[in-house]
Amino acid sequence: MKLRLIYILIILMYSCDGLDNEPYKLPDNAVALISSDGIKTWKIAERYNGKVRMNMHPCFLSYRQTFLKDSVFYDNNGNSGNCGKTLTGQWHLHKNGKGDHFIKLMSPQISQLLNIPEDYKLFKILYLSEDTLKLAFDHKQYGSNKTIITDLLVREDLDVGDRYYYH
Repeated sequence: MKLRLIYILIILMYSCDGLDNEPYKLPDNAVALISSDGIKTWKIAERYNGKVRMNMHPCFLSYRQTFLKDSVFYDNNGNSGNCGKTLTGQWHLHKNGKGDHFIKLMSPQISQLLNIPEDYKLFKILYLSEDTLKLAFDHKQYGSNKTIITDLLVREDLDVGDRYYYH
């Protein structure tokens, strides 16, 4: 009986092993969901550093990112006080060998802005709908330490309470 129980537990462990790593199935109309019929603007509703919800500084509260159907993107940083320069470039969907889907932002500005050698950044798509875009990306913090930042973005016109969260 004990051997049978151990055997069942081992089978369950191996059969459940890949469940958390299952790639998110991107909707067939992903480009239209991200850029609407031509242009769509998103705002940050919540931001997490690892598992800790971050308080959003005024630049995050005013931040908007716009995606055009023709693969152009831009943000509004240059229009928002001391929030930095406007980032512009090209975007497209990218799929890695594991089946994970990403939004790939490409711009000559990215290397300097994010202090990375590449002129692109991948944002893993965790969820996508008409109103919601959940993205995760790795971010180099202090020295060589990296963390995962997760952004919950919503359509610009949606009213979102509790954006100025203080933990």
